[in-house]
Amino acid sequence: MLRTALEKDIRVTPDLILPYDGVQPDFASRPVWCGRGSTVIGAARIGAQAWIGDEAVIRADGQTVTLGDRFWLGHRSTVHIATRTHGTRVGDRVTVGRNSVVHACTLGSDVVVEDDVVILDGAEVGDGAVIEAGSTVFPRANLPGGYAYAGSPARPSRAIGSDEIAERAERVRERMGDGPTFPPGEVPEVEASVFVARTARLRGRVSLGAGASVLFCCDLNAEVGPIVIGADTNIQDNTIIRTRADGVVIGRDTTVAHNVRIADCRIGARALIGIGASIASGTLIADDVMLAAGATTDPGQILEAGYLWGGRPARILAPLDAEKRAMMIRIVEGYCQHGREYRAAQEALA
Repeated sequence: MLRTALEKDIRVTPDLILPYDGVQPDFASRPVWCGRGSTVIGAARIGAQAWIGDEAVIRADGQTVTLGDRFWLGHRSTVHIATRTHGTRVGDRVTVGRNSVVHACTLGSDVVVEDDVVILDGAEVGDGAVIEAGSTVFPRANLPGGYAYAGSPARPSRAIGSDEIAERAERVRERMGDGPTFPPGEVPEVEASVFVARTARLRGRVSLGAGASVLFCCDLNAEVGPIVIGADTNIQDNTIIRTRADGVVIGRDTTVAHNVRIADCRIGARALIGIGASIASGTLIADDVMLAAGATTDPGQILEAGYLWGGRPARILAPLDAEKRAMMIRIVEGYCQHGREYRAAQEALA
């Protein structure tokens, strides 16, 4: 196994490697660097000369992830799949910045994804493209190569040449020279139905309901106010929850997706908080709300029940129909199953 072969030099070994459905990650050669808390799961094939930043996550649990040679994944960024529909395929010499999500999509070669970017399911980005910081690439978007893209949704801003692409990639990598210095946290004592990833960090008064899961490289800081997470709720990779005053309460059967940022707020039951969303202090999100990927809320904003909300700041986009509600239920059920499987796999490493 890779962990045994590389155990003498932790810098070229992810902190956590887990199989999924009996399949281990496959590395073409030893990575150049693997940061603190870095995590690789399942049917991922990673090309030569990979660089995986602190608390970066690559999860291939249900579909495959194929990453080309010289892939660079920044601190607290996530590569994932859509279990029922899409894997993720990335070409050679691709650079992904900090706190970005590459989700169930296809990236060509010589692509630069800057900081705080979200690329969503079924999107295709051609060779030699730059996705500028803070942008969101919407599902099924087709972005031809040779352009810089910006905004939410990401749209072409101008043509771009190979020299500038190489320069932008170098700037992204230089900004990652100083990563987080803290080690991954210890797994707290929880009941048998709860999963807390070994690379997650929980501090202070954190309460986890039965069947809840806190996934890889999440950071839950309840040293000021408490964090209360309801039964069967899943907190996905690289999400940060930090309390400053009153704390955070999240209801049962709720999904908080990858790389979400949450301040003191209340989130109801059966909600879905989309990839890369940001929840401001004092927000009240009612039961049965879907908040779209990349959306933000204003301090003190109230999101009424029964709607899909999106935008910056969030506004009502559409009523929640039966199809969306069914999808939200499937995600919760799927993550309850993931939690059971990951807990067993993680315990087998001890």
